[in-house]
Amino acid sequence: MELFSAGTKISREKYSVEVKCSLLWESALGIAAITNESLINTLEISKKNRKSIEQALSPMMVEHLEYVKEHNTWKTLLQILHQEDFEHLTSFIDYVNSLSSKRLKSIAIPYLGEEYNDLISELLEGSEKGLKKLQKITKNHPFLPSYLKYIRDVSAEELKSHLVEVMAGWFETVIEPEKDKLSAILLTDKDSKENMLNNLEPEEFIEWATDGIKYAPEPNVHKVILIPHYFYRPWNVEADLDGVKVFYYAVANESISNEKFVPNKQLVQRYKALGDETRLKILKMIKEEHLSLQELTAELKLGKTTVHHHLKILKSARLVTQVSNNKYDINQSAIDFLPTDLSLYLDSE
Repeated sequence: MELFSAGTKISREKYSVEVKCSLLWESALGIAAITNESLINTLEISKKNRKSIEQALSPMMVEHLEYVKEHNTWKTLLQILHQEDFEHLTSFIDYVNSLSSKRLKSIAIPYLGEEYNDLISELLEGSEKGLKKLQKITKNHPFLPSYLKYIRDVSAEELKSHLVEVMAGWFETVIEPEKDKLSAILLTDKDSKENMLNNLEPEEFIEWATDGIKYAPEPNVHKVILIPHYFYRPWNVEADLDGVKVFYYAVANESISNEKFVPNKQLVQRYKALGDETRLKILKMIKEEHLSLQELTAELKLGKTTVHHHLKILKSARLVTQVSNNKYDINQSAIDFLPTDLSLYLDSE
């Protein structure tokens, strides 16, 4: 799976893992996906289904989605959803409407680190100086500099009205007609992840659950929350809260299928990748010494295109990784996990 990543890994600390899901998360992430113009054509949802959704949207909803595109208010929706475990759309709406202007804007600003809390307080008071400093700090982020200015300047009434209407509109148009199907997919995936949780170390579990994200502990992060989504497949999205890392991850293929014995996609890919003499040779060779494509081609006495094809299959299965100087190394953790992954699949009910 692909990942939007803005975090850094700079320490080794322990963290707990929690899996959560709801149709409200699915709604907010659907809004995020449909308004991400750079990724819209990479979504797994078919163009036909996407067109059907777009045609069902009211003119007012189309305007609100354009507003989301301009101001990235999908982020505000996600920030609010982390405040409570909302069971229904009405409880979410009541919560939004109950917020004071300062509290709403405080929630809307994502966690940047304790060292920036004073600057955020200045921004919430309307400080231009505070805004400029935060924009400089976040200058490499794709949307935060403009988002911070928007949150500072927008009226609470305008923001509340927009959040309520866009969330309700998307939920009623897109989620409600598929409510039973989406609930079943999300809960199936959540249950399968929770069943695996006690069998793996946190880092192994996150890599398995997200289909490849390697997340090492960070300073002051004591919990990782995993939230499955369907509409935004195949992408994973990363976020930071105070003391918490969040991964909104794409539900597994087997959670979508109605068939009883569908295996994990990564499990199939890995055993397929291993079912070839040349690929096994490549793994043995790069385990002993990091080698480049050119070096592997020379050693194997095969064409460069052929060796590149084998490497592509091994990389797709995440059995090899590319290291410095364009050389390849074996992903030992993935190899070690294979027997466990197979046993868990065979023993699952």
